Amino acid sequence: MSTTRKGLLSRLGPGLVTGASDDDPSGIATYSQVGAQFGYGMLWTLVFSYPLMAAIQEVSARIGRVTGGGIAANLRKRYPKRLLYSVVALMVAANLFNLGADIGAMGAAAQLLVPARIGIYIVLFGTVSLLLQLFIPYTTYVNYLKWLTLSLFAYVAAAFFAHAPWREVFWLTFHPHVSFTKQYLTVLVAVLGTTISPYLFFWQASQEVEEVKNNRGEKPLRRDPKQATDQLGRIKVDTYVGMAISNLVAFFIVLTTAATLHTHGLIDISTSAQAAKALEPLAGRWAFLFFACGIVGTGLLAVPVLAGSTAYAIGEAANWRASLEHTPPMAPRFYAAITVAMLVGLSLNFMHIDPIKALFWAAVLNGVTAAPLMAVIMVMAASRKVMGKFVLPLHLKLMGWLATVVMFGVCISLFATLR
Repeated sequence: MSTTRKGLLSRLGPGLVTGASDDDPSGIATYSQVGAQFGYGMLWTLVFSYPLMAAIQEVSARIGRVTGGGIAANLRKRYPKRLLYSVVALMVAANLFNLGADIGAMGAAAQLLVPARIGIYIVLFGTVSLLLQLFIPYTTYVNYLKWLTLSLFAYVAAAFFAHAPWREVFWLTFHPHVSFTKQYLTVLVAVLGTTISPYLFFWQASQEVEEVKNNRGEKPLRRDPKQATDQLGRIKVDTYVGMAISNLVAFFIVLTTAATLHTHGLIDISTSAQAAKALEPLAGRWAFLFFACGIVGTGLLAVPVLAGSTAYAIGEAANWRASLEHTPPMAPRFYAAITVAMLVGLSLNFMHIDPIKALFWAAVLNGVTAAPLMAVIMVMAASRKVMGKFVLPLHLKLMGWLATVVMFGVCISLFATLR
């Protein structure tokens, strides 16, 4: 059966998981801060960023499907090593901060649900995530990740307990007031860094490579152009649906916290768990439970994606055997990279690093890192040496470069205000 005849659910894979993992606990904390501090005033960012993030993710997916190699693998083959190492170093640094922040947020949320020492939860979640990656094959593991995406809808459910003024919500979403203050621009970089995160580029490209390797009869499109119509069509549906779910959920997180926390003057919310706890007296027990459970669920989805994308980048850069479908004995260095990334993320939670600053700087670091990585990806995807006849069509080239320019522009504006 051709891909075009399959049902929608069967066409969703790397894009769905990538989009869902974008709403990780540190992202939830960022969106909660946005809603608490600015009310409905920054809902427009989730509408504005959607086509930009979807375009750059589609570009990343195309690189993997066309070439049969991830982003780091193509950089290693075609570009100077200095560029390769710089790109990988930026992404790994951002990922490690994210990992630590996410595991800590999961522990704090679990502590709200079932009181216990937070360190126990942090070690438990880190260990479970690591073991799942080490001992469950990709083809099985990815199905678990798909089901975990359902946890995101906890935030949609929570919003309907918040009694939002929908007319005002609609007006401010499509008639935004933009401020060029340091605080506003910093939050804007954090939002864009959360929605357009570097690890998503590497993960989705590498997952397309996994799909090629693990589905009989599928080949990189440069080797089998006849598959292009089906596969590029699937990538478009998968990516745009996955990113739509991601931004829809983010929209409802901002909406929920705006309707409750901001409305009642609680603007100093620093973590996702703190937001969940503050919701209970304002929106009820169910809203609190949905929010807290969602943090744990999205963390279980995002943490392996963060660790996995780190290992893919390092493994491809070093020309290791890098695949979640292989067992640890078959790809020992790849799984060692996953293990080290998880251990570093865990250790950050026991080094007395301020969790508030960790969450904040994880989002800002993602935003600052994303811009140069996006430029590299766009140049790569437009190169015939890399993509053959599957270089980007004009609409994707324009949208991808627009997303890149926006990220550079916002970051430059932020640095200008720091003087």
